[in-house]
Amino acid sequence: MAAVHVTVWDDRDRVKGGRAPTASGAPVTPAAAAAPALFIHNIFTWGSDSTYGFAGQRPLADSRRLLLVDRRGYGDSPDTARSDFDVDAEDIVEVLGDEASAVGLGGAHLVGHGNGAVAALIAAARRPDLVRSLALIQPSAFTAAAHHPVVADLLDRVRDGAPGIPHGVTPEQYLRASTEGLGMTMPEPTSRRLRAVATSMRERPVWEAEIPLEVVRGAALPILVICGTWERAPATYREHVGLPLMAVAESLTDSLGGRFLRVPGYYPHTQEHAAVNAALREFWG
Repeated sequence: MAAVHVTVWDDRDRVKGGRAPTASGAPVTPAAAAAPALFIHNIFTWGSDSTYGFAGQRPLADSRRLLLVDRRGYGDSPDTARSDFDVDAEDIVEVLGDEASAVGLGGAHLVGHGNGAVAALIAAARRPDLVRSLALIQPSAFTAAAHHPVVADLLDRVRDGAPGIPHGVTPEQYLRASTEGLGMTMPEPTSRRLRAVATSMRERPVWEAEIPLEVVRGAALPILVICGTWERAPATYREHVGLPLMAVAESLTDSLGGRFLRVPGYYPHTQEHAAVNAALREFWG
């Protein structure tokens, strides 16, 4: 059994005859419906969260099992001294293995957002036999696009000792600075949210990740990369976060020979969940 909590959504029993309509109205085939999808979240959140997580993807449970991982230190998973993408990748592999052992489907579709996409890439490289496809939503895989000037500038700043989190800053203060401080709305600072923020504050930096692009490319997995347009984002957030993330998304699409989807906004799966869900349905087949 995996060491992390997994929320399971499966609404197929609510669909007459076990077949669900797609966005186009066409029925989902039984074979496609049998393949589960495993979601890995970003910072400040957890799998089923409606603010930053994958609550908007619940409609996809009408045709397959959705498995939403809470990374260590988030949601209902156990605490961790330091969140680490390599450990997350091992947890993902365990969940994939548990699912394959239980139902024998030969793999799941992986969906990762932000730092969760980094863990998904590493997990897919470690056990490509357990992965049917890989969807990356604004992946924070900066080292995989270090050649791009915008990303190179970001990496230079953080590696040259950009200011870290000042001592004594509380999770609520950090959440406020990371949202209102950039011109966005701050979510309610519940104990669950603040625990997620506290874990995020001590995550291992993703710029230390070695992204196994050659291994993933060699596995010939279907790849979908989803990115926002960021035109509605606060200017500071777009400059310091959006531009590097867009560059990474484009670079990974090229490097892995994947499909690329650009949608309005800067949090694709929450702000444009209908468009993202339609794309995932089509991608999974």
